[in-house]
Amino acid sequence: MPIIFAQAIMFLPLTIAQWAGSDGQTSDFMLSLGDWKSVPYNVILFLLVVLFTYVYTALLVNPQQYAEYLKRQNAFVPGIKPGKQTQDFIDTLTTRITLPGSIFLGFITILPAIVSSFMGVNDAFALFFGGTSLLILVAVVLDTLDQINSYLLMRKYDGLVKSGKIKGRSGMQPIGAGM
Repeated sequence: MPIIFAQAIMFLPLTIAQWAGSDGQTSDFMLSLGDWKSVPYNVILFLLVVLFTYVYTALLVNPQQYAEYLKRQNAFVPGIKPGKQTQDFIDTLTTRITLPGSIFLGFITILPAIVSSFMGVNDAFALFFGGTSLLILVAVVLDTLDQINSYLLMRKYDGLVKSGKIKGRSGMQPIGAGM
């Protein structure tokens, strides 16, 4: 879902530039919004990504729900009382984590323009390996590593059962067999 937001945000400055330029009298600022390497386009894009990250986090994370869940599980945050104080702690922590995360996402979003402008890299290469593509690539790699890790864990457990160190159901006697 966040990737859909990122793609929608990426086209917002271009849409505004096309809409404002439909009358034939377009300012230089509006023309610069049509170029993905221009400074105004990237500043607006960066600010929109930061804003929408905060909105998305506010919609997704409900501190009251998390605090109630911890309370039902008889779990707690060390040094924090269950209930309202836990809810306030989760809210504060989420707000503090969201700022650097949103700035990082904003930087990743404008990375293709930075690479293309300052490093002289081909535009197609910068767009292909930047922004949303990079986020998707990292997510796929992390998911693949997680699946490999769970597979290896499952195989090792299976090997312990077969080696005889841990007896499974096959090594147990049926009920009443010793009578």
